Amino acid sequence: MDSSGVSPPNKMPVGIDADAEDEYASQSKLLQEYTNISSIDKAWTFKSASGSGSQAMFLINQPNLLANKRRKHILSSNVLKDSNGSVSFQWTPFPIEVTGASVMVPSPSGSKLLVVRNSENETPTKLEIWGPSQLEKELHVPQSVHGSIYSDGWFEGISWNSDENFIAYVAEEPAPSKPTFNDLGYKKEGSTDKDCGSWKGQGDWEEDWGETYAGKRQPALFVININSGEVRSVEGVGRSLSVGQVVWAPSTEGLPQYLVFVGWPSDARKLGMKYCYNRPCALYAVRAPFQGSEANALLDRANVPEDVTMLNLTPNITSAFFPCFSPDGKFLVFLSAKSSVDSGAHSATDSLHRIDWPTDGKQCPEVVDVVPVVMCAEDGCFPGLYWSNILSKPWLSVGYTMILSSVWGSTQALLAVDVLRGKVSRISPSNSNLSWNVLALDGDNIIAVCSSPIDVPQIKYGCLDENASSIATWNWLEVSSPITRCSEKVTSLLSSLQCSILKIPVRNASENLTKGFAGAAVQ
Repeated sequence: MDSSGVSPPNKMPVGIDADAEDEYASQSKLLQEYTNISSIDKAWTFKSASGSGSQAMFLINQPNLLANKRRKHILSSNVLKDSNGSVSFQWTPFPIEVTGASVMVPSPSGSKLLVVRNSENETPTKLEIWGPSQLEKELHVPQSVHGSIYSDGWFEGISWNSDENFIAYVAEEPAPSKPTFNDLGYKKEGSTDKDCGSWKGQGDWEEDWGETYAGKRQPALFVININSGEVRSVEGVGRSLSVGQVVWAPSTEGLPQYLVFVGWPSDARKLGMKYCYNRPCALYAVRAPFQGSEANALLDRANVPEDVTMLNLTPNITSAFFPCFSPDGKFLVFLSAKSSVDSGAHSATDSLHRIDWPTDGKQCPEVVDVVPVVMCAEDGCFPGLYWSNILSKPWLSVGYTMILSSVWGSTQALLAVDVLRGKVSRISPSNSNLSWNVLALDGDNIIAVCSSPIDVPQIKYGCLDENASSIATWNWLEVSSPITRCSEKVTSLLSSLQCSILKIPVRNASENLTKGFAGAAVQ
């Protein structure tokens, strides 16, 4: 109020008039309504205790605009199948917010759940083992043993063994000791001088993997005994490799237990990792700790020198990642980005390979090509594997058919891959612009999610049509879900939009592709 007793009008920000302010308010409210739509990160399925149907657990996230973070929730459902082929999901009334958890991994039997709470401010990393109704164990791992456990989806590797008493995982190596200096220079350890006036140096500079890994120390392998809480680092790997994606190899009576993991050379220029698949890497096998002194059979049979405790399983291929064993343990499958490594392209077509695992330890594994690199596909045919990922349990009950997601043209599709015959089948519908992602398998059924730029994510339940001919046909049932509900305004706005994919013909595609690779610059 001024001296005349009249209140001045509200001052508008410079350059913004009343109409613009109303537009900002309207758009910001609309943005909030869109961000209220949750998305699904992961899903797991479990056998029902009653023996009928199954249970599904979804890890969902929702943006928190004010905090510039994401809220994580768990929402569970009973999956009931009727005799007429229909399926219904009975959801719990409310989700449970997950606070402070970096990653969650169910045990193979589904009777236990590992929850990792990574360290902050030099506090210990916590590993919680949950049973059906309560917290069974809480294990604290101090910074002197290792730093935070990797939970990024790329280096990340957390694997239960079959007996569910050991967990292998990837974590930051222990922090190196930092040199102490004072006004006279370097202060030797054990010096009796007073600490006043001294300061800690940062130690030697080391290149990290950049992007989302800036400031993180080198990933290393560890195994924890969940009964005793003892943690041991995996010997024989060394700092020559940055490791990730560890899995337990099948256990064989009379033979030691092995870990299979991905290793990236640490002595090369790193220049980023998460979105650059053209980094050379290989699969390695190493003996797991906590096993006593039994013979290192796999390494011995491969004619590895006695002073070497690690075996390169893929020495003749420039890229190997996402290892996954078949349910019977007879073979190991993995993806390869060798075309990216060899050409320098950040994300070229992938290939899928198989290793027949030596269950008796009497032969050295050989790599078998399952799905080769596709350089130039015919119109409408399988274009090759792109941006693929492999679930921890991707197998149908036959044991040799896996379900995975892969980019197909301008959308993402679901594929069934016969890893013995190398047969690839598209099982998601091809007559829409929807992109599909597999979340989990429910026996021989599939829980997936599909969406498009104008369609909110929708959960689908896939069932194999038993009445179909020799060609496998999948029926996709809609699942009513509270996860992806949106407001009427958002629904109305989306319904007014149209989305289509334009096909652009390319002449002499094979010739152009050859010329393109001839002039490709290696990153």
